[in-house]
Amino acid sequence: MFIINFFLFFNTFHLCLNCTVYDCVVAMAEFIAGSQESFVELMNNKAKELGMNDTTFKNCHGLDEDGHLTSSYDISLMSRELLNKYPEVTKYTTIWMDTLRDGKSQLSNTNKLIKTYKGATGLKTGSTSLALYNLSASATRDDLSLIAVIMKAPSTKVRFSEAQKLLDYGFSKFSFKSFGNKGDLIKTVNVTKGIKNQVDVVLENNSGALIEKGKDSKVTQTITLADSFPAKITTGQKLGEATFSLDGKVLATVNLVAKNDVDALNLFTLSKRVIYSWVDLLRS
Repeated sequence: MFIINFFLFFNTFHLCLNCTVYDCVVAMAEFIAGSQESFVELMNNKAKELGMNDTTFKNCHGLDEDGHLTSSYDISLMSRELLNKYPEVTKYTTIWMDTLRDGKSQLSNTNKLIKTYKGATGLKTGSTSLALYNLSASATRDDLSLIAVIMKAPSTKVRFSEAQKLLDYGFSKFSFKSFGNKGDLIKTVNVTKGIKNQVDVVLENNSGALIEKGKDSKVTQTITLADSFPAKITTGQKLGEATFSLDGKVLATVNLVAKNDVDALNLFTLSKRVIYSWVDLLRS
């Protein structure tokens, strides 16, 4: 699926490719799906899955073709999917220069922001005579990751300058607010009829959201969680929810789960508990 996602991203910009790369793309499409047509069908299916409602792929190589269309919003969705699910791609998109054939051939990244913009992580440039100059630019600062998409810019200079303006606006206006990390203790609740009387309740996953700077203190937390639960309880079992809101709008919801197992009492464990109680009474 990484390859399919990559080529979805790779082709949306209608890249102007030379024949060698064109042949490689078609060959890989045929290897994966049996034919270019079948691979394009996979691309379109994936686009629908991601909610890319303005996108229709007509080929796998990205050259201009009637009906081969997308939108800046759809490109942002695809870029986010690539970065979230396959973050290792930035190991390659952040390389500024490299060489091939023992240094005989030199490659330079076409995304100039990698060299000039603080925190740039990628992501993709592309151009054709019809699509003009396009860019999906990604950057991360202080745990906040942003994507700026520029389409049909009249020149490479304009696409980079406009992307930088969008990223600058995002970083100056917003911040990432962390609400907690996976495993953070929220509360300890009682357990009835269990071999233990209590269980720790923790966050199931990391939680956070993009918020406007200066509004951190206005975020409210709502915990939905009963005071006690009957045994048996298993590790990771959902016991409640934590909801984080700002100005009446829900920013994030994360499950609250049991940190560990709590088995139910049985005849053996109940007898053992009674014996221990007797021993404690005798000692006192």
